[in-house]
Amino acid sequence: MGSGKRGLVTAAVTVVCAVTVLGAPGAAFAAPTPTPSASPSPSAASNSDLEAVRKKLERLYHSAAVATDAYNAAEEAADEQSAQIVALAKKIVEGQEKLADLKKRAGAAAAAQYRSGGLPDEAHLLLSDDPEAFLDGTGRVLQGQRATKGLLAEMTRTQQDLEQYAKDASAQWRKLEDGRKAKAAAKKKIKKEIAAAEKLESQLEEEEKERLAKLEAEAAHKAQTAWLDSGILKDIKGEASEKGRKAIEYATAQLGKPYEWGAEGPKTYDCSGLTSEAWASAGSGIPRTSQEQWKQLKRIDIEDMRPGDLIIYNDDASHVALYVGDGAIIHAPRPGRTVTVAGAGSMPILGVVRPDA
Repeated sequence: MGSGKRGLVTAAVTVVCAVTVLGAPGAAFAAPTPTPSASPSPSAASNSDLEAVRKKLERLYHSAAVATDAYNAAEEAADEQSAQIVALAKKIVEGQEKLADLKKRAGAAAAAQYRSGGLPDEAHLLLSDDPEAFLDGTGRVLQGQRATKGLLAEMTRTQQDLEQYAKDASAQWRKLEDGRKAKAAAKKKIKKEIAAAEKLESQLEEEEKERLAKLEAEAAHKAQTAWLDSGILKDIKGEASEKGRKAIEYATAQLGKPYEWGAEGPKTYDCSGLTSEAWASAGSGIPRTSQEQWKQLKRIDIEDMRPGDLIIYNDDASHVALYVGDGAIIHAPRPGRTVTVAGAGSMPILGVVRPDA
């Protein structure tokens, strides 16, 4: 890493730490103006060729990010479905035990009625030496009959419940299997896209890789500058909440850790793995994927944004970052990169959500 980049990271970390302590925006984050690219050798790729490579890499990694969200969503759904299957299995066992007990009690009641001889009440009355005792007994028999009918009705309800539990469990198993297939397909696509990107990068000479990195920095700088020049930060005056501060502290502690798709720490992260764990550390559980974070969390106008909020990127909500104030974010960018500080406007913003709204 060059001294310029070291200075940027040091300055960025300082900004983040200041935000963590103060929770309020100060000077706007802006990457330094990229230095002009060195003149390529005659055999090296032209800047236009490298720009095409940059855009292709961007598409490949974006596709991998979308597939990663699908993988994470399938994994989260599988956990929920497995838990539901376990709960249903417990209900089935309890229902079977209850049904066995009801059958036993109903059988005992039927046996008691059988022992009474099955004669009509009038015959029992004529044969009885004590009509008053007979009438008392008849009342008890009627109560017993009503109780038996109640047992039979409860047996029927329990049997119906067991049938429904079995249907629900079968449905969850089918969902689990569908999710397993979706997860496997997403995993295959992730590996395919990342492998294609890595192959493309491996074909570049070292000098070309350096120029490509500068083109990427220039594109991010251009986008961030345009975002800042819009005057957006003049309207952003929100201060971090207590939980927002904790989320920022967590994310700050992860700086420099590698990106890994599907990872939730503590050694590696993907973009939504970082944001979900940051907010979990603050005591607020949020959805695992960037798309679900966009769907389920409260949406906030950019002008009302405060440190700790999540910025969702791209039209398909395929990327997410934690806003730390001063126009800066902390995020896990993509494979081959580490958790870092970047300009909030360096990527196309879809919107902002607030986990502790």
